[in-house]
Amino acid sequence: MLFLGAACISGKQPDTAADNFRNEFLARINQVRQQGCKCGTTVMPPAPPLVWNEDLEKAAVGHARDMAKKNYFNHDSQDGRTMGDRIMQAGYKYDGYKSFVVGENIARGQKSIAEVSNGWFKSVGHCKNLMNPQFREVGVAKYKTYWVQDFGGREPFSDYEKRMIKSGRMIIKKVSGNSEHE
Repeated sequence: MLFLGAACISGKQPDTAADNFRNEFLARINQVRQQGCKCGTTVMPPAPPLVWNEDLEKAAVGHARDMAKKNYFNHDSQDGRTMGDRIMQAGYKYDGYKSFVVGENIARGQKSIAEVSNGWFKSVGHCKNLMNPQFREVGVAKYKTYWVQDFGGREPFSDYEKRMIKSGRMIIKKVSGNSEHE
């Protein structure tokens, strides 16, 4: 008797190290967001949990690598691109959304997720980014000694608003917000 078996293999194999990195960051951030905290003297109420976004991660990876390779530390790339430019070029777009906001935390020299997270929560500006309820998505990267945390928040149009836009009875006004902290 001859037995032939077949296995279904997806094109993408699990990346345990990357999953652990993402999960640890999300767990640390969302634990504090769930409880609320103080950013300096400002009391920040609980905020909705963040979810991981691969476009934001792609933007973070690109900026961390660029800073490491060119030996600089800034939210603006040396080629003149801003944080918002890089995030949108990575695929995180505002088209089709009612609101759009992005932010970024950067750090250099920390050895672990715990160390960089604790530092960001102890810094008023970084903490406010981490606790901003407008931010709903995050992507984080570490390259050599550089850390980049990119945030995004997009609110979709309701079905009613979509119908109003399509009929011409609602006009879209593009407004974006940015927040940067190093």
